[in-house]
Amino acid sequence: MSQAASHTPAHALPSYLHSDRLGPWGIYLQQIDRVTPYLGHLARWVETLKRPKRALIVDVPIHLDNGTVAHFEGYRVQHNTSRGPGKGGVRFHQDVTLSEVMALAAWMSIKNAAVNVPFGGAKGGVRVDPKSLSLGELERVTRRYTSEIGIIIGPSKDIPAPDVNTNEQVMAWMMDTYSMNEGTTATGVVTGKPIDLGGSLGRREATGRGVYTVGVEAARHLGLEVAGARVAVQGFGNVGSIAAKLFAEAGARVVAVQDHTGTLYRESGIDIPALMFHVKQHGSIAGYAEAEPLPSDAFWDVPCDILIPAALEGQITTANAARISARLVIEGANGPTTPEADDILAERGTLVVPDVIANAGGVTVSYFEWVQDFSSFFWTEDEINARLVRIMKEAFGAVWSVAQDKKVSLRTATFIVACTRILRAREMRGLYP
Repeated sequence: MSQAASHTPAHALPSYLHSDRLGPWGIYLQQIDRVTPYLGHLARWVETLKRPKRALIVDVPIHLDNGTVAHFEGYRVQHNTSRGPGKGGVRFHQDVTLSEVMALAAWMSIKNAAVNVPFGGAKGGVRVDPKSLSLGELERVTRRYTSEIGIIIGPSKDIPAPDVNTNEQVMAWMMDTYSMNEGTTATGVVTGKPIDLGGSLGRREATGRGVYTVGVEAARHLGLEVAGARVAVQGFGNVGSIAAKLFAEAGARVVAVQDHTGTLYRESGIDIPALMFHVKQHGSIAGYAEAEPLPSDAFWDVPCDILIPAALEGQITTANAARISARLVIEGANGPTTPEADDILAERGTLVVPDVIANAGGVTVSYFEWVQDFSSFFWTEDEINARLVRIMKEAFGAVWSVAQDKKVSLRTATFIVACTRILRAREMRGLYP
């Protein structure tokens, strides 16, 4: 080892991050540390995973409806593109940070490799509370942000998708803005679009369907009967509501649901289609009369067999992990469990199906959408769902096999599978120049 290498710290942080405020990126680095001993000769490339390939920070100025000009911070991070173009969502949230977007981009690298779709990992975000904007202001933020990051995105470079507080309409604006700037309609620049603009059937339900699919597989390995199982769901947006609906249709009882406005509990099971209708009418679960409201913190004490955290990252921590009674945790959100909480759950015999495989259904159908856009030939919803279920089952089976063989958690096993694929590609491609 050279003298310079011997003095390299465990994590040579880029100058734009502070070691005492690493945020989600710090969690990701811990996960990479845990997988490194299992990478064999590929471990010589592991530093590749600890540095994003490219991070773009942009200013997003817009005219507000009141005539003033507001400025928002925007980000697009491409973590790794060894296996293909970048792929990952765009979130609009007032707490978006560079550390968060970096971690989410890195988890996308892992997720795409885990299910073996030919994408690298990327992520984007604007530091804005979209609820404070009018529809016109939201459109102007979206279009300006898209124009600013347009230099690094594209159908064969980096393909954004919906994430927290973004949807089909936001993707339509992004696609149109990019297309206008390029002078040609480029439907493949984003996924999660409306069907009329080259979107895919099944895309909206894909993440929740993936959560359900791997959840059923994990339950089968545990000997846990889904019919009659008690399910608690945190987050009742696109992911949580669809996963809850599918589990309920399989005979499970969804006994608790929590969103940012409150917590609902009903021992005999909440009527999920009725609650989904209520949310569609009122925007949240608040005010739903057919279940008992609980204090938010009491959610973690609800007796359940399956827990689905499908809200934001960092929800299961050392403060509440020991209170969780579930035998199975299926991570619908990105990064909802801290590494310390992971260890507590493992000691208690709770199986955690990690985000990097559990919620990969969304990017899998995004891949289908991208392929359909390139070929201008679209599949039926049954074809899409069948292909999604097959890919998710195969990916989970591979991860389960590695976990049993190496005697490691499903999270570490997923990272072993994914990092091996990423670093093998890195090694074969070599360094240019």
